[in-house]
Amino acid sequence: MKTAIEYYFTSLSPYAYLGHHTFTAIVAEHHTAIDYKPIKLGKLFAERGVLPVKQRSQARQDYRLIELARWSKKRQLPLNLHPAFFPADPSLVDKCTIALQQMGQNPAEFVAQMLAACWAKDQNIADVALIQQILTSLQLDADKVIAQASSSEIEAIYEANTTAAIEKGLLGVPTYVYQDEPFWGQDRLELLADKLAQ
Repeated sequence: MKTAIEYYFTSLSPYAYLGHHTFTAIVAEHHTAIDYKPIKLGKLFAERGVLPVKQRSQARQDYRLIELARWSKKRQLPLNLHPAFFPADPSLVDKCTIALQQMGQNPAEFVAQMLAACWAKDQNIADVALIQQILTSLQLDADKVIAQASSSEIEAIYEANTTAAIEKGLLGVPTYVYQDEPFWGQDRLELLADKLAQ
């Protein structure tokens, strides 16, 4: 098994949604592990001087929608450019992802379904009932996972992930770090695949 790829993201990111399946497929093809590292994106943005989406200039907001539509077509994934529940608080979903990994579970499908909930299904990812429903559908103990996700231990890991992202000089999400080399954005996944093939 090769060195694990550190996967810095948040469950509210449309670009994480667009890249998630491609990323996990590339990783499987190259027999590489994933170290899931959800972060507090607002904290990273504040450190880098990046404005939240709705505070950016109109030109930047408009171009973001053009890019999202392009990548939705490219990745052949449905995407609602104006989801009903955006922004929503992704922290519990992010911490459930950390908890699953700490419990020895593969969080890939949970992450996929939570990303799709916002960006394809107009669901509120901050809704605890929705999180419970998705965990249960994956044959996971929803109450146990959520309880663990709500612990101080998982909060500390969430914070540490964010600190690590800042210290590594990361600019946004998703960022995939392999052998200390960052690949920022799902549009860099093909370059990551090239690196893994070396």
